[in-house]
Amino acid sequence: MSDSNTTDFTNPSTFILLGIPGLEAAHVWISIPFCTMYTIAILGNFTILFVVKMEQSLHEPMYYFLCMLAVTDLVLTTSTLPKTLSIFWFNSREIHFSACLTQMYFIHCFLEIESGILVAMALDRYVAICHPLRYSTILTNPVVAKIGLAVLLRGCAVILPIPILARQWPYCRTNIIPQPYCGHIAVVNLACADTRVSSYYGLFVLFCVRGLDVIFITVTYTQILRAIFSLPTKDARLKVFGTCSSHLFVILAFYIPSLFSSLTYRFGKNVPGHFHILIASVYLLMPPVLNPIIYGVRTKEIRCRLLRLFTHKGT
Repeated sequence: MSDSNTTDFTNPSTFILLGIPGLEAAHVWISIPFCTMYTIAILGNFTILFVVKMEQSLHEPMYYFLCMLAVTDLVLTTSTLPKTLSIFWFNSREIHFSACLTQMYFIHCFLEIESGILVAMALDRYVAICHPLRYSTILTNPVVAKIGLAVLLRGCAVILPIPILARQWPYCRTNIIPQPYCGHIAVVNLACADTRVSSYYGLFVLFCVRGLDVIFITVTYTQILRAIFSLPTKDARLKVFGTCSSHLFVILAFYIPSLFSSLTYRFGKNVPGHFHILIASVYLLMPPVLNPIIYGVRTKEIRCRLLRLFTHKGT
């Protein structure tokens, strides 16, 4: 390690993002699937927003929540991918200390917002299936707006201590971050102080905030499945279950890689570093890429409206 990287400093002006250490020679090749996934995420989520905006029949709570999810995914990918691609393509590794903490905040904030939106979408499916006659009176537009605002404020507030704590630590070891973006633990591990407060708070967010979301979704879908299996005919059960399948796929695509990535980073000491970084980077891209595809393919209303728009444009 060079002297410039070991010189004592308590407030580094910049951090150095290494991309994927050990795979530097393959950065250009790795950038191809990353760029492709980013393009799909941008086009897919903007398409969802466009279709819902253009079709009055889709102006319902379920699709409002889907639009919130699309906006969240757009912010999440744009917080990380442009800088990641600049590292892969132009070797532009420097990031200002404040910009690094800002990126950290946006990544973790919008991950929590996405988790909250998935909870709101589970609630929407619960009301639609278990209380269909009261759906329009329970989930009114003002209620949907309040839920969206609550999810946004919760995500912003619960993540705010993370960059505040990270700014307080003295960084006197190195300013090199061995990954392509400023993740919480990756930055805090560079501090030459007892950072257990940051680590414990990160675990609190993971288990007590996102964990509660998972518990709520599990309880909600338990009630939904009970209602589905109580339907008199198989066709009715399949039809109602079909309305939930897209949301279930999205939930699995978000929470399973999230849990795996978080626990591997903290406890997977024997996992090769480049493997973990690849998994963590792909995890940030996977939900924004899959969400519009899953909803576009499996949601009949969106699929039909999209085909109709393209058909009308072609005639």
